[in-house]
Amino acid sequence: MSDSRAGVPRSPLARLPGEGGPGIGHNQGPPINEGHGLRRVAWRKARAALLPRLPLEVLKRRVARAKRLGLAYPAYASILAGTGRDVVAFLFTSHALGLRLARAHALPEAKAAKLREIGGAERLLLGPEGEDAAALAEALERERRVAFAGARPEPPLAAPLPEGRQAVRALLAPLKLPADGVVMIGDRAEERDWAEAARLGRFMAAGAYFEAR
Repeated sequence: MSDSRAGVPRSPLARLPGEGGPGIGHNQGPPINEGHGLRRVAWRKARAALLPRLPLEVLKRRVARAKRLGLAYPAYASILAGTGRDVVAFLFTSHALGLRLARAHALPEAKAAKLREIGGAERLLLGPEGEDAAALAEALERERRVAFAGARPEPPLAAPLPEGRQAVRALLAPLKLPADGVVMIGDRAEERDWAEAARLGRFMAAGAYFEAR
């Protein structure tokens, strides 16, 4: 499992093939410019318009990719159309997994198996408030053979929204993962708010993800 502290190497999934690196002096933060929302809407419409005309081989590759990620193809296609970027990581909340440090072994085998089968994307863990998220991740790797690239505790549910955004962004930063390539798997409205505030690619209810075929 990769350490989530500073100094951790960039994830190999942080940049897509052919994507250049940032220029000198770039802090690798999000672009700060006007018109971002309008361009994003235009990009979504353009991507959606292209989907019905995709060549058969491209569709086959995307269906296979969706299967590796544990996503139903319509959900995967929707993410691609909405962000223009492939999924590079899943951020699982402990509530979605029903976990606490004292009972890491209680993770149902069906969920553990699905987590183990994820290919070509990192697994991240937002642990229970006030608990040692790194220790929980280590227990999951030891007891359930599910490895996480990074883990940190979630903020209190009543905390201001910027605190939730910061917790999510701090989890992505050591691996330099693009926020819009990350899908959060959660259950609570507050978790959805954190995902939206951090500009993640998608929030997906735990039931929808783990029941996907």
